[in-house]
Amino acid sequence: MAYIGLLSDTHSIFDNSLREFFKDVDEVWHAGDFGSIGVSDAIASFKPIRGVYGNCDGQGIRLIHPYIQNFELEGMRFLMMHIGGYPGRYDYRAQQLISAHCPDVFICGHSHILKVINDRKNNLICINPGAAGLEGFHQVRTALRFRVANGSLHDMEVGEWPKNLKISN
Repeated sequence: MAYIGLLSDTHSIFDNSLREFFKDVDEVWHAGDFGSIGVSDAIASFKPIRGVYGNCDGQGIRLIHPYIQNFELEGMRFLMMHIGGYPGRYDYRAQQLISAHCPDVFICGHSHILKVINDRKNNLICINPGAAGLEGFHQVRTALRFRVANGSLHDMEVGEWPKNLKISN
């Protein structure tokens, strides 16, 4: 069994509220727009990290984190990229990768909107953890944590924090 923390669109924020929410996870996955190499480094020094770069990430992040992650864990196939869309409205590149890799779970970020959707057409679960940072139109900062075991997801939980709180790193 693996216990996963998932976030996206941190835009240079990895604060104590996120550390507390992820304190018991085995790995942190980041679906792009880290915002700075410092956030990637902070997560990597906290927990093992698996991430992809986002459209706002510079060359430093792109040298560390790839465009996509395609991997298996606990009997499930995962595909992660930053700009992905959602069922019925996938980005063209995302749909091509979904068709090629046939993941059980497709993870993306970019929209700043938390969504967990069962995509019956592609036989997968589409997950966007929303935005954990301060930049963007979202009203609440969000992240997810869940367990992966024996070919399925379990115990998914949402973390929420107001955007107007003072951030303490």
